[in-house]
Amino acid sequence: MGFAHITITLIHNMMLQDTGLYYDRYLREVIEVLETDPHFREKLQTANAEDIRNGHLSNELDLVSHHVRTRLDELKRQEVSRLRMLLKAKVDSTNSQSTNVPIDHASLLKQFEHLDPHNQNTFEAKDLELLISTATKDLENFDVERHEEFKRYEMLKEHERREYLKGLDQEKRNKEEKMMQELKEKHRQHPKVNAPGSVAQLREVWEETDGLDPQEFNPKTFFKLHDTNEDGILDENELEALFTKELEKVYDPNNAEDDMMEMEEERLRMREHFMNNVDTNKDRLVSLEEFLKSTEKQEFNNPKEWETLDTRPVYTEEELKQFEAEIKEKEMKLQRKVETLQREQELLNEGSKALEAQKREYQQQMAAEELPPAGSNGELKFQPQLQKAEYEGKHKES
Repeated sequence: MGFAHITITLIHNMMLQDTGLYYDRYLREVIEVLETDPHFREKLQTANAEDIRNGHLSNELDLVSHHVRTRLDELKRQEVSRLRMLLKAKVDSTNSQSTNVPIDHASLLKQFEHLDPHNQNTFEAKDLELLISTATKDLENFDVERHEEFKRYEMLKEHERREYLKGLDQEKRNKEEKMMQELKEKHRQHPKVNAPGSVAQLREVWEETDGLDPQEFNPKTFFKLHDTNEDGILDENELEALFTKELEKVYDPNNAEDDMMEMEEERLRMREHFMNNVDTNKDRLVSLEEFLKSTEKQEFNNPKEWETLDTRPVYTEEELKQFEAEIKEKEMKLQRKVETLQREQELLNEGSKALEAQKREYQQQMAAEELPPAGSNGELKFQPQLQKAEYEGKHKES
């Protein structure tokens, strides 16, 4: 299987979920467009790393249909335009004094490794190479980020638990801690979990999921049964599906003591363990050859006992203290912001009241000017000049 096909397959499989990459949409759309061209798809399957490095792939890109090439050019121009807008917004927000200075977009775009910033109008072989290599490198960090996210999730749970207990009196605190401990112990009471990729684990899937006789277990047949898209490899999604039976021994969504976030972390750990033992070329995919070779290893028949998450700490006490310090700092910043907004609101209210008072005073003055003069007791005063003018006006008319 060629290097390019392996990489494209890896990226294509990752398209089933949001990669979190800042160029995720561009990546998805380029792969989708390339896969619509039968000729180029065939060449990708037979290409190797040398074909990509020496530019042979460029000739193949020139042979794709006009519609595909036009669409790729359009996608690149859209991506360049998007990056220009983001970069300009970033520059404007960080240095408002330089808004009138022309921005060197080509220079700024160099920091984005997934495309060629010097050619901003057409999609060339170099763009494909950069996109594949950058996405592959970034996706390698995907699992690391998932582990870190899970650790923060667990620390937040513990932080909230401790804060909750602080608000209880001693009797209620003891009762709550006892109940929590009982739930932990209940969670630990589960059947033995087979090591991922061991003969015991695969036989269990063969028997309970596939409905086949465990005595007739055949690794090659097993591989083909679980290569659901029949592309000759087991990708990460197909592998993770194999661990469902083991995970169901430990986690039940109907049990209060079982956390489904922990189940997904356990699934990730199982897949990584399987890959470390089977994926010899480290392409994050398992070929039939790799799978069959793994069944010849000693670990396949005599694996070490699998340690579930409840048997090992996810974080240290020092990490938790640092995490809580970060939370406290964020809360203090938020509180200061709230206080600032409250003061601004108070000033606005005071200003509104002052304006309202001025408005009433003005209305009173206008009303006073429109009323006829009054006597000391409030009676209307006689206005001889006004009456004389009215009399003379009527006399002239007659």
